[in-house]
Amino acid sequence: MSGTIDYGNLMHRAMRGLIQEVLESVQESGLPGAHHFFITFDTNHPDASLADWLKQRYPSEMTVVLQHWYDNLEVGDEGFGITLNFGDAPENLFIPYDAIQTFVDPSVEFGLRFEKQMTDVEDEDDDASEEPDPKPAADVVSLDSFRKH
Repeated sequence: MSGTIDYGNLMHRAMRGLIQEVLESVQESGLPGAHHFFITFDTNHPDASLADWLKQRYPSEMTVVLQHWYDNLEVGDEGFGITLNFGDAPENLFIPYDAIQTFVDPSVEFGLRFEKQMTDVEDEDDDASEEPDPKPAADVVSLDSFRKH
């Protein structure tokens, strides 16, 4: 066992759980009031699923908006599936929570940003040949870019 508490990883899991809980509520009851979400995710995440043409158009990251029209929101423990409309072309997506880079609800000026950073990881097998894994950290995101001027 490590001699320190990994607050960054604990915060990461807590913030992903918050996103899951919010999306579960939307799955059950729809978006309340003026709430809507901008969700940016890593399209290269191995568990992310999106149409080939979307992957080609957004080779590293993509921002989706849950607001006026979405369908088939299915929230699970590892991520969520949703159908969104791209220029009158409905497409199914699966977005793992670990692929999310930002989650913003501009209606209430709430946002989270997850950044990858390198940390030392102790391997239980003491295999020193493995590289350290990137561990995301959660930060509150600046909402200035989403403000209407």
